[in-house]
Amino acid sequence: MKYNYLIVGSGLYGAVFAHEARARGKSVLVMDKRPNIGGNVYTENIEGINVHKYGAHIFHTNDKRVWDYITQFADFNRFTNSPVANYKGELYSMPFNMYTFNKMWGVVTPEEAEAVINRQRAEIQGEPRNLEELSISLVGRDIFEKLVKGYTEKQWGRDCKELPAFIIKRLPVRLTFDNNYFNALYQGIPIGGYTKMVENMLDGVEIRLNTDYLAHKGELDTLAERVVYTGPIDAYFGYSLGTLEYRSVRFETEVLDKPNFQGNAAVNYTDRETPWTRIIEHKWFEFGKDANGNDLPKTVISREYSSEWKPGDEPYYPVNDDKNGKLYARYKELADQEDKVIFGGRLGEYKYYDMDQVIAAALETAAELD
Repeated sequence: MKYNYLIVGSGLYGAVFAHEARARGKSVLVMDKRPNIGGNVYTENIEGINVHKYGAHIFHTNDKRVWDYITQFADFNRFTNSPVANYKGELYSMPFNMYTFNKMWGVVTPEEAEAVINRQRAEIQGEPRNLEELSISLVGRDIFEKLVKGYTEKQWGRDCKELPAFIIKRLPVRLTFDNNYFNALYQGIPIGGYTKMVENMLDGVEIRLNTDYLAHKGELDTLAERVVYTGPIDAYFGYSLGTLEYRSVRFETEVLDKPNFQGNAAVNYTDRETPWTRIIEHKWFEFGKDANGNDLPKTVISREYSSEWKPGDEPYYPVNDDKNGKLYARYKELADQEDKVIFGGRLGEYKYYDMDQVIAAALETAAELD
């Protein structure tokens, strides 16, 4: 055995675990089937702009321990996520706040907004049974129809009546003029991009890219005492119990010969007819400046299209409904019998994780090495 740990995947979970294992004197090999490190937080510099190749990643947390940990590897800027919703050319503030309610109904005071919301919420009696009913019970039918329904159905490929209610609980509703999407004490983007941050985490660690672990599992397993696997758990077991469902995302990225396309990092297209869910303009994550603080003459945009995952696609979001939960539980039983393997991260645990939660989970697992 050459290594103590073979870590499959160089995203946040794998990078944190690798850094911590090495700090504890363990020998580590990290491998990734992609040609780059960083997993889905990978950023690529195009025209001086750090482009989020696999979707927008905005770091936010209330966990000071995680914030102190991650800021060892990068300085973070003060970016605040304030997305805009575009419904058929009408622009609304996200999250739902007084700017949204003023545009929607012409109300001016929190009292007036609350009165309209309460009147519309009364449509739902009893416990909400699905995402549509919960949305209406939170913000009323007007906002649901314009700002929730189309976007959510595009994102998940299912009618809102078929989706579990818990998905929508991530949408804050405020009776203030606060455009900060996240209720987080700490928030920002690593200056210089996420790839540079992950490089710093993996400093001194041996890395093999363009290596498909599952295709060479037998020989690769002989290299290490233990394996940390951050890929899809069902793929690890050869889909022997069936395929877990994921949502995938496709990106159309363009370099535009203009300094400003939409004036905001994220614009969500909330009508059902527009095929993309949102457009990201990457330069605004770092305030439109290059590394030297100069204004950038061009811009890079990415249109995001949500789709049902199929083999060959990148899996992004687990579909955490009852059916998939039961199938995952069966795979978890198999995983628990693999005493040489640690399953971690969004795909390895089939769990919707924010970045700070991934880091916390990896730190917790690594702490057990002591």
